[in-house]
Amino acid sequence: MRFAGQVVWITGASSGIGEASAFAFAREGARLVLSSRRPAELERVRRACARPADHVALPLDLARSETFPAAVADAIARMGKIDVLVNNGGVSQRALAAEADEKTERALMEVDYFGPVALTKAALPSMRARRAGHIVVVSSVMGYLGTPGRSTYAAAKHALHGYFDSLRAELWREGIRVTIVCPGYVNTAVSANAVGPRGESHGRTEATHTRGISAEKCAAALVRGVARGREEIVVGGWETAGIYVKRLAPWLLSRLVRRMKFSGAKP
Repeated sequence: MRFAGQVVWITGASSGIGEASAFAFAREGARLVLSSRRPAELERVRRACARPADHVALPLDLARSETFPAAVADAIARMGKIDVLVNNGGVSQRALAAEADEKTERALMEVDYFGPVALTKAALPSMRARRAGHIVVVSSVMGYLGTPGRSTYAAAKHALHGYFDSLRAELWREGIRVTIVCPGYVNTAVSANAVGPRGESHGRTEATHTRGISAEKCAAALVRGVARGREEIVVGGWETAGIYVKRLAPWLLSRLVRRMKFSGAKP
């Protein structure tokens, strides 16, 4: 087992990619710290994992960074250490840039960017003291490109890439690795849970996501890539080609994106 005895902390662990990653890491022998805002769902996931007694549920709100130092202390007190931190929690967006209000945009940045950064900074001292650790950030194809209706979400994911690429360059001498995961469309509730222009729930799962890869396939790629020490993991379907088109022919991607239609209205 590739993670036998290691402590893996996963945010956004109550559903989707986080839940599937919890099951995958547990099968690989990891002891888990499971976090999200939903205690009952965390308990459900913990009990469904292999060896449930080895894992703990630690409720956490990524919008409340002032609670992170105490949460890290609690996790270490209960588990002894943190080997891998998987920053997976976040929220997507379905709103045209001109219509999204500033309060909602700031709230989204707080959860999708400042939350993972603050939790990482809270966990780093213990990793640096041990000169060992692995920071994993679940970004998106949106970390490389932007499409209609995702302006703030894309901005947050772009920001994660800049921050954690820099962090990797700063920490490698201390034995701490950084991996950025870039999924395409995954069949989860991410689009249904996305926020609209004023923070309202989008409330529906889009066809692009129902046709996407399974959360289990995404989690398998994540665990495999982390075990191999990969700096970046791209997983998904045809849409991930957009990353490479952006690199090689940005003008072509721009033309393709212009043709994409967006409607925030519910049917």
